[in-house]
Amino acid sequence: MLWDFDGTLAWRPGLWGGCVLEVLDELAPGHTAELEKVRAVLKGGFPWDRHTEPHPHLSSPDAWWETVTPLLSRAIRGCVEEARVPELAHAVRLRFIDASKQWRVFDDTRSALGTTASTGWRNVVLSNHVPELSTLVAQLGLGDLVERVFSSATTGYEKPHPEAFRVALRACGNPARRWMVGDNPIADVAGAEALGIPAILVRTNGRARQTAKDVAAAAKLIVRTFAGDTGGTRDPAQATLLSKEET
Repeated sequence: MLWDFDGTLAWRPGLWGGCVLEVLDELAPGHTAELEKVRAVLKGGFPWDRHTEPHPHLSSPDAWWETVTPLLSRAIRGCVEEARVPELAHAVRLRFIDASKQWRVFDDTRSALGTTASTGWRNVVLSNHVPELSTLVAQLGLGDLVERVFSSATTGYEKPHPEAFRVALRACGNPARRWMVGDNPIADVAGAEALGIPAILVRTNGRARQTAKDVAAAAKLIVRTFAGDTGGTRDPAQATLLSKEET
């Protein structure tokens, strides 16, 4: 079971722009930053915004953050004294990877992971995220239900790049049965389906072959689809019907 993380299993209010504002409000009162302007600077500047460009050479935390910190600095620059920009950009990094700072687990996440784990599925997180994702997963209390964590920052491939999925599957022994659950119709669903991996879109009103209102419904769909089945995936039409029932 491949699960996306941000927006699927957990979320952070305000995302990156909100994190920048939190740091400025706390450490630089009187700053002139505005959320929409910060977001405008950040938009399109992260590695996952260039998913066609692999970056295995940035697979260490420091190397990855060295490419992202200048982006954070640009979002801060002009809103505070120039001399404080490096300090505040680093503070954004530390805050974003701290699970105690605004990160939240969806109410149905543990039950969904428990449902799949109790029926023999191996839960694996596959996300376009920061290098410290595995630590975040553990700090949020999901470590007992998740076997492996793969972040694009450490694999060097952003979903929907096919290698993002292949890296995780190879590391897990290329299991015959595999599903992808996520909230992004392109990165999660289209990316998985391009490799023949059935996928379910959750928590999003986007278009997809199979949808579920949340991860609990997605987990039930997958378990029911394979109930009593010793072969591969059942007929896709049946799985689609089940997903509609669950939603």
